[in-house]
Amino acid sequence: MQKLVWPNDINVRHIYFNFKRFYFALDNTSKDLYEALQESCNSCKSNLISLSGGLDSSIIAYFLKERKPNTLAIIAEDFVSTDLTYCQLVSKEMDLPLTIFNVKTAEILEAVEQTIKILKNFNDIEIRNNVVMYLAIKWAKDNGEKSIITGDGADELFAGYNFLVHKSEEELESEINRVCSIMHFPTQGIGKALGIKIESPFLSDKVISLAKKIPANLKVKEENKKRHGKWILRKTFEPYIPEQITWREKSPMQEGSGTSGLTNLFESIIEEEKYVEKKLTVEKEDNVVIRSRESMHYYEIFKKLYGSPVDKEAKSVCPYCKHKVENSKFCRMCGAFPI
Repeated sequence: MQKLVWPNDINVRHIYFNFKRFYFALDNTSKDLYEALQESCNSCKSNLISLSGGLDSSIIAYFLKERKPNTLAIIAEDFVSTDLTYCQLVSKEMDLPLTIFNVKTAEILEAVEQTIKILKNFNDIEIRNNVVMYLAIKWAKDNGEKSIITGDGADELFAGYNFLVHKSEEELESEINRVCSIMHFPTQGIGKALGIKIESPFLSDKVISLAKKIPANLKVKEENKKRHGKWILRKTFEPYIPEQITWREKSPMQEGSGTSGLTNLFESIIEEEKYVEKKLTVEKEDNVVIRSRESMHYYEIFKKLYGSPVDKEAKSVCPYCKHKVENSKFCRMCGAFPI
């Protein structure tokens, strides 16, 4: 056997020690993370997973696959969606039953109105994303389910959002902390409104506590010459989940399901002249600046339900909708960012 020669160069030794220390810390972190998520997933009582074919819902499916839970994917029938192939892959690999709920545009528009009614805002990004969850939760209710499991929390806790991936290391930690400090999950409100319990394993106290201890450089890191958010989650579950899922780029819910097509839909059906006329009227009469045709459609629904969003007594308001904002660059009412 060849004798291992200890490196004489002090710089080489330093690199060796740092390398060894990094992988020791990584192994321990991955082990703790795996165990915390396993415990949290196993504590879920529901027999239905909202499946997107992304990393988060696939981790949940992996831990619960022996139970053979049902999985549900929401796919917009008339728009381009990216989730379908990945959902089918997860279903096949884990031998799980998959229901694909193909939703027509008319159903989505009806669901949009209900989503606005529940969320009480006209935030276009939040509505496009959460109309998907409204449809999933409504499907659960209509099919006799009492609860549904979601992947809420993973993007916030493990830096999954695309805007975080290219932040400098100095900015990253504070940005992750900021995102975590204001994180909220409309899914809970939708579930409550429809009488369906929402179970979210990533939001267990144990997982949250552990995630807050993991340094930012393990949440966003380069792999195969590309920076990835949720790196520590990806590396931890790389041996257990298909590679196409593990290293799949972050796809917002609206793109995965196809509801991002709503933006183009409103662009095509609302004429420029009519939009400009409405925009000027709203700005003059309501003191609200509308930023797109899609936002105009949502605003009209919101106003019909709740009246003006303008908060005349707030010290800090959004420059567009004049609604109160608190310690955030983002307006939850209208979706303006940055403000």
